Amino acid sequence: MRYGSPLAVILLAWAGWQLAPASGTLSIQRDQISIAAVQSAPFLDYLPLRATVAPLNVTFINAVQGGEVAEVVARDGALVKKNDVLARLSNPQLQLDVTSREAAIASQLGAVSAQRLTLQQTRTTEETQLAEARYNLLKARHELSIREQLRQQGFESDANVQSYSDEADYYAQRLKRLDAARTQDLRVADRQEKEIDEEGQRLRSNLEVVESSLGALTLRASLDGRLTNFDLQPGQSLKAGDKIGQIDSEGHYRLDADIDEFYLGRVAIGERAQADLGDVKIPLTVTRVHPQVTNGQFRAELTFDTPPPAGLRRGESIDIRITLGETHRALVLPNGAWLEASGGASAFVVAANGRSADRVAITSGRRNPEQAEITSGLHEGDQVIVSSYNSYKNFNHLAIH
Repeated sequence: MRYGSPLAVILLAWAGWQLAPASGTLSIQRDQISIAAVQSAPFLDYLPLRATVAPLNVTFINAVQGGEVAEVVARDGALVKKNDVLARLSNPQLQLDVTSREAAIASQLGAVSAQRLTLQQTRTTEETQLAEARYNLLKARHELSIREQLRQQGFESDANVQSYSDEADYYAQRLKRLDAARTQDLRVADRQEKEIDEEGQRLRSNLEVVESSLGALTLRASLDGRLTNFDLQPGQSLKAGDKIGQIDSEGHYRLDADIDEFYLGRVAIGERAQADLGDVKIPLTVTRVHPQVTNGQFRAELTFDTPPPAGLRRGESIDIRITLGETHRALVLPNGAWLEASGGASAFVVAANGRSADRVAITSGRRNPEQAEITSGLHEGDQVIVSSYNSYKNFNHLAIH
């Protein structure tokens, strides 16, 4: 007994040293961890999301003219048709200004009409003078012909016939001058008439603008759709350019999805997607990706490949999944909390005896909600801790009890 006691102490000390964890090792309980085997399995490359229904097209309604709301005709949420009256504004000062400007433009249009009348009168006078000159020339030549016949018969002298000849020449020259002057005047008159027409058109356009400014006090729907964000109240004052509501395309929708920035480089225009509405699967296409990142997320817009189902409402949430690539076989582990602390760069592999685990460097690839693709560092059948690493992220060795 005297020799056995020291030996027992030495054996106990050796056993304690063997069982004590090595430096940098953390002891953990088996029931505190989850372990999964690395498997070769089909990797489904998709991204599940919660998307929000939004109108495909939105048209904003702005006040073109300022004024006070005199009457609200339509109500927020109502279905409206193009040119339906939404509200009426009152602006006495604008009405006075419009009346004054209408009077001024009407006066200018009157002056334009007077100019056109003067041109027409001038043209008529010239045509009358030409007609008289042609008649006088015709009459003078006819008389000259008679006198020449009388002279040949000896009843008229040469001097008397000469006077008729001179008169015919005079009317011929007069007709020539009048015709040349009329040709010149016509070129000038045509230019003036064009300028008068342009001035008249400009004044009429100005009058339409003036009248439309008064018509803008009646707010109308610019297209068919559902009126939203429309909360005007009688007596409310509006300034020109104030936004007063919007019209959403009714029956035409898109889906807006906010996506983690991790997928910014993988979600692109043209990607296929699917919406789950009960037992119905509806195909979708990514049509727009917003590049800006806000609070770690970016937004993608998706449109329906087929007519959207009836009953959708703006703001409604729908489960969708975006297909990011083809399904292929890969080494996979469950997607879980272990990826958050390690960033997919390392994993704890459990030893064959199940009593310890060592951290090994790995490379992870694509992920979906159930799976994480392992591209290097692990082998099929490896047992890996897939619960959270937060409690031992600073350790490389674990002792499992």
